[in-house]
Amino acid sequence: MDKKYTLLIIISVILAIVAINSFYTVDETEQVIITQFGAPVGEAVTEAGLNMKIPFIQKVNRFDKRFLEWDGDQNQVPTKDKKFIFVDSYARWHITDPLQFFRRLRDERGAQSRLDDILDGETRNAVASHDLVELVRTSNREPDLGADIFEVIEDSLETIYVGRIAIQDIVLELANERASDLGITILDFRFKRINYVEDVRRTVYDRMISERNKIADLFRSEGQGEASRIEGEKERELLEIQSEAFRQAREIRGGGDARAAAIYNEAYNRNASTREFYDFVKAMEAYEKSFDENTSIFLSTDTEFFKYLKSIEH
Repeated sequence: MDKKYTLLIIISVILAIVAINSFYTVDETEQVIITQFGAPVGEAVTEAGLNMKIPFIQKVNRFDKRFLEWDGDQNQVPTKDKKFIFVDSYARWHITDPLQFFRRLRDERGAQSRLDDILDGETRNAVASHDLVELVRTSNREPDLGADIFEVIEDSLETIYVGRIAIQDIVLELANERASDLGITILDFRFKRINYVEDVRRTVYDRMISERNKIADLFRSEGQGEASRIEGEKERELLEIQSEAFRQAREIRGGGDARAAAIYNEAYNRNASTREFYDFVKAMEAYEKSFDENTSIFLSTDTEFFKYLKSIEH
């Protein structure tokens, strides 16, 4: 009885193992190739679900159905105008024909290695076929600057005929042509980073500094011209104000002198004694203006001063 149970258990285990190896599931993110003794059997299984295979003889090879990433190494590449730059790029790809992919590349590691050859090679060819300015710019620039500034930096705004985006598209197209029999499609290619080597970087910095110095000189020249204009207007307005003030002062002084003369005349014409006093005062004022405290004078008795004093005694 024990032997029967033991045999039954062994048979059950064997059947279970056979059943486990006879069925396999395909996930929604996967696609499967069945191989028998290393050779593919049948078509690729791309639909998710439960499937059968011959146990122990056939093997399940799973491949990702999703978009996959390729990240290239940074390489030093010369441009068409003989400038060395470091180029770092990346791409997105996916498996479109699992059976062909398995036959040519076997697995994703083989695909990554093949993509290194294809994309790195096409990147080098594209960089070597275009000038540096074509790789770093996408279109011709029209800066929103004044006409004078634009004229200063116009010589540095080289005209481009292809541009970075178009070069990326060229690499993508040529890479897909080379990968057409690999069962994959490269979906997108981009330059992740373009960096100058030290010699080129120094040249670029010097050129940037030169451009900024030109713009600064232009602003400085315009500022000096504006300052001269403002200074000239200030001097002109100052002269106008001074001239007007001088004219008004002369008018006021003339009016005052005329008023004073009128008052003098009026006082002088009132009577003889007033006229005599007026003459005396004017004479004293003349003496005061003519001499100082250190001056000594000698007057004869027939001067007006003594005459005036003599008349007071009487």
